[in-house]
Amino acid sequence: MLKKLLTEIIVSIAGKQAEEIVNLLDGEKYVNEFIIAKKLNLTINQTRNILYKISDEGLVSSMRKKDKRKGWYTYFWKIEVFKSLEFLRENLLKSMEQIRHQIKSRELKEFYSCETCNIEFTEENALIHNFTCNECGNLVTRKDNSPVIKEYNKDLDKLKKELDLVDEEIRLEKEKIDKKKARENKKEEKLKQKEKEAKKILKKKNAAVKTPAKNSKKAVVKNSSKSKVKKKKR
Repeated sequence: MLKKLLTEIIVSIAGKQAEEIVNLLDGEKYVNEFIIAKKLNLTINQTRNILYKISDEGLVSSMRKKDKRKGWYTYFWKIEVFKSLEFLRENLLKSMEQIRHQIKSRELKEFYSCETCNIEFTEENALIHNFTCNECGNLVTRKDNSPVIKEYNKDLDKLKKELDLVDEEIRLEKEKIDKKKARENKKEEKLKQKEKEAKKILKKKNAAVKTPAKNSKKAVVKNSSKSKVKKKKR
């Protein structure tokens, strides 16, 4: 389901030819743009145009590496799953709002239509043209809005179901991100702990090295003082 949703997003932005790009970029690693072009059977410029369109929406990230031998840069790409799902969610909410607006308009306003030309008029436009069609001159008839409202409600229900799916995928993706962060934090804590332990061990070693030196100095002082006493006795 996730790939289906991601594909829907990418196609809406970059067109049908970008349909297969999700399968190539949906992973942890960044993918070489020349490999993407080869898999999509497109030129490198066509591939870059697709990637730039998606990148403009912030739905893919990239990194570049310099070819030491040839001297040019090659870009590597990866899809940003969480951002893509958020993008789709925003689009769904906008579409739902537009449909609600249309439903409200149909419930409050009257519309007229010409059965011959199949043209719809608002009440204001019908009044301006004296309730005649400006194309054929026939009288326009009042339109029953209930079938249209019914279709709008069907569309709204479909979008609601898709929104539920997107919200679930966002929840799962957020769990993945949180778990990954927790693992990284745990790893970082372990490294810090190791560094602390290493510093303690080093401190003890330094202290152990310094202590005998102090004792030996004291011994030298004691021996020299004893020799002085013996000389006085003589």
